[in-house]
Amino acid sequence: MKKIGVLGAGHLGKIHIKCIKESDKFDLVGFYDPDEKITAEVKTKFDIHCFNTPEELIEASEIVDIVTPTVSHYKSASMALKKFKNVFIEKPLTTTLEEARKLIDLAKEAGVKVQVGHVERFNPAFIAAQPYFDNPMFIEAHRLSQFNPRGTDVPVILDLMIHDLDIVLSVVNSSIKKLSASGVSVVSDTPDIANARIEFNNGCVANITASRISMKNMRKSRFFQKESYLAVDFLKKETQVIKMKDFEGDPSPLDLVLDLGKGKPKKHILIDKPEIKPINAIKTELETFYSSITNNTEPLVTIMDGYNSLELAYKIMDKIESNLTTNPEF
Repeated sequence: MKKIGVLGAGHLGKIHIKCIKESDKFDLVGFYDPDEKITAEVKTKFDIHCFNTPEELIEASEIVDIVTPTVSHYKSASMALKKFKNVFIEKPLTTTLEEARKLIDLAKEAGVKVQVGHVERFNPAFIAAQPYFDNPMFIEAHRLSQFNPRGTDVPVILDLMIHDLDIVLSVVNSSIKKLSASGVSVVSDTPDIANARIEFNNGCVANITASRISMKNMRKSRFFQKESYLAVDFLKKETQVIKMKDFEGDPSPLDLVLDLGKGKPKKHILIDKPEIKPINAIKTELETFYSSITNNTEPLVTIMDGYNSLELAYKIMDKIESNLTTNPEF
C-alpha cells in the first residue's frame, strides 16, 4: 500500500476520498482543505485525519492527490514535487502553459511519477472501444451540459472540451496542420459554448463541440475509419461498432447488406456491442497510477499528455478571442 494524501475536498475531492477508501492499494493518511465548513463535513463523513497545512500533508504522503481548484494546481504540485512526492493532478494540468512547463521540469528533476486526471480515458465505454481503433480519419464529439455555476470560473474549453481534446489526441497519431474555432459567452464572462475543427497532417479531421448551457447532458463521440465506425457514449457508458466486410453469395433475410452498385462488391454490415465492464473510472485511474509507481512504468496519462491537451485548449481559446476581436459585431 502507498500512503496518499488528498489536497482539496470539494465536490470532486470527496469522490476521490471515497474511491481511495474503497481501494486496497492505498493508505489514506488524510486530507487538507482551506474551507472550515468543508473540513468539518469531510472529517465527520469519512472519519479521516485533517492536516492543518498542505505542507504537513505532503510530508506525510508518498502520493499527493491534487483535487484543488485549477488556479492552485501549480502551487500545490510544485510543493509536492520539490519534496520528491508522486503527484496525481486533476485536469486541466495548470492555469497557464508557463506553469505547466515549470511542472514538467520539476517532475524531471524529482524523478517521480505524475499523472493527469483526464478521467474519460478510463471510462469503460472508451476502454471497450480501444481494440477497434484503426487510424480514425473523422471524429465528431459533442459534450453538452446543463448549466452549473461550478466551473464557470474558466472557459468551457478548459471546463468541458478539454476532455475530448485529450481523447482525440490519444487516438490520432499525427501533428496538427490547421485549427479553426468559434465560441460565445452567454451567461458568464468566458465562452459557454464553443466549437473547434482540428485538421491533422495525416488527413484526419476532428469536429468538437462543447456547451455548458444545454437543456440536456450529452457526452458522445463518433470515430469514422476505413470500413468501420465507432460510437462511444461516455455518459451512458455504451459503445457500438459498425464494420463493413465484402459480402459473397446470397444474403439471408437477416443480413444487413450495402449494395455499392457499378460492379463493386457488396458490403456486409456487422454491428458489435462490446462488453462494458462496470468499473469506477476515478478509482481505476488512481489504481492505474499506483501500478505505474510500483512497477516503474509510464503513467497512462502523462504530464506531457496533460500539457498537450492544455496547449491545444489555449490555441482554441486564442482563435476564439481573435475571431471576436476581428468581428466584434454580427
